[in-house]
Amino acid sequence: MEPTQAEHETGFRSEVGPVLFLALIFLFNFIGRIALAPLMPAIEEELGITHAQAGSLFLLVTLGYFLTVMASGFLSSRVNHRRTIIFSAAAVGVALLFVSRCGGLWGLRLGLFGLGLAAGFYLPSGIAVLTSQVSSRHWGKAIAVHELAPNLSFVFAPLLAEAFLRFMTWRGVLAALGFVSLALAFVFARFGRGGRFKGEPPNLRAFRILVDRPSFWIMMALFGVGIAGTLGVFSMLPLYLTAERGMDRSFANTIIGLSRFAGVFTVFIAGWATDRIGPRRTLLNVLLGSGLLTLLLAGLPGFWIILPVFLQPIVAVGFFPAGFAALSHIGPPEIRSIAVSLTVPFGFLFGGGLVPIGIGIMGDAGAFGFGIGLVGLCILAGSLLSRYLTFSSDSSPS
Repeated sequence: MEPTQAEHETGFRSEVGPVLFLALIFLFNFIGRIALAPLMPAIEEELGITHAQAGSLFLLVTLGYFLTVMASGFLSSRVNHRRTIIFSAAAVGVALLFVSRCGGLWGLRLGLFGLGLAAGFYLPSGIAVLTSQVSSRHWGKAIAVHELAPNLSFVFAPLLAEAFLRFMTWRGVLAALGFVSLALAFVFARFGRGGRFKGEPPNLRAFRILVDRPSFWIMMALFGVGIAGTLGVFSMLPLYLTAERGMDRSFANTIIGLSRFAGVFTVFIAGWATDRIGPRRTLLNVLLGSGLLTLLLAGLPGFWIILPVFLQPIVAVGFFPAGFAALSHIGPPEIRSIAVSLTVPFGFLFGGGLVPIGIGIMGDAGAFGFGIGLVGLCILAGSLLSRYLTFSSDSSPS
């Protein structure tokens, strides 16, 4: 006899503890990587670095993350997923403590590259452990809870940074995050369940199938502009609002944090839209809206800029449910995992690494807003590109 809805919900409630624990580790993994953004005005002031140098720091974090996400299959196929998660959380903590003690730009660069390397090992193993601990009929709910972590990170990072900056320096904020990450590694090692199995090494045959599909290359470009509209803009927004728009740092970080709160709910709306109208049309509409609002972020004068500061992230975060759904439709099941493991890192490298340094270079030239406007145009181009996606399971365009 099929279980009732009440039995389904009761079953998931009994499994939700491990899901929340993994989501907490993921939350601080992500906060550790993006906390640099709200702290950057203070870092620039202390170290006397340019906007371009500030942007290059985000590139180094992203480059490290890119390398280890790509290589995570090699590590988890040799040590189990549990040890990979413990190692990643502990290494993130050590890297944050190292960065908090750096006295110069080169030490900061080295530490942030190491931070990216450490953080990149978590996600593939985290998802593997999550799906091993939860019944398959609850995977959708479990992954939705787990994926709240990056969206909540965009809310908490600027608000926590500003709260702590009232009584400590940016170094103290990073050190505090480092100690929390180390504590989570210890607690997971002591009490965490599951993950005592090894991962699968990368599948070269699936890779060959994937690279022959034009939609794979389109999705790689779309993830680049999708991440540019979220992480890329977020990374440089505090600097833009304080250095070019003259906002007080505390006010800027507060409105940036509050503006990201509604995005937590947008993810679910975008997921519903993806099921209703299809991933292609959802991507087109989300990227169109995100691109236009990014242009407004670059061009609206005076106090009016607060409007796109709030609206742009609400729309931009809708990219990810449709983006991951589209990836799942570009080929047979055996190539889905490698599609994610290639597309997401390259997207982060462009959108979370190259875009911030590009905006920083434009900022040094006195054209911060123009740099953000160029990002808006790239996102709009992605909206047009999404029309050319083809899905192996489609019988008609959607």
